[in-house]
Amino acid sequence: MTKAIIRTAVEADCPAMLELIKELAILEKAPNEVTVSMEEFIDAGFGQNPIWGAFIAEFDGKIVGISLYYIRYSTWKGRRLYLEDLIVTESMRGYGIGKQLFEETINYGKSKGYQGMVWQVLDWNEPAIQFYRKYKADFDAEWINVSITY
Repeated sequence: MTKAIIRTAVEADCPAMLELIKELAILEKAPNEVTVSMEEFIDAGFGQNPIWGAFIAEFDGKIVGISLYYIRYSTWKGRRLYLEDLIVTESMRGYGIGKQLFEETINYGKSKGYQGMVWQVLDWNEPAIQFYRKYKADFDAEWINVSITY
């Protein structure tokens, strides 16, 4: 296991974070779907009303992974984290960095008294599915993803 430094994201991390997000989009076969501007990304994380938080994984002084989350509210469960993205750059996968980021995010939610964490995983992403199974995650095939783009 490669031990990365895990820390809270700062505004200066945004360009590297957005590059990792674009790398994930390529993996998910949707490279043209990342349309957020750098200005919007920075404002949403570090502006007057930030809506997301993130943890960064650094190895040899380079950002190699992120865990980006926000708070959601369930009328059944209360406050929960929503894990938007857990990304480790391709060359650093398999070294335990995703585990470090995931566990830091879980611990953050616990420290805030949240009731759990939810996220999505693509049904063909078998490595990610197996990773989440190690945490005894509940997989729900009953719900259908729905969205509207304005």
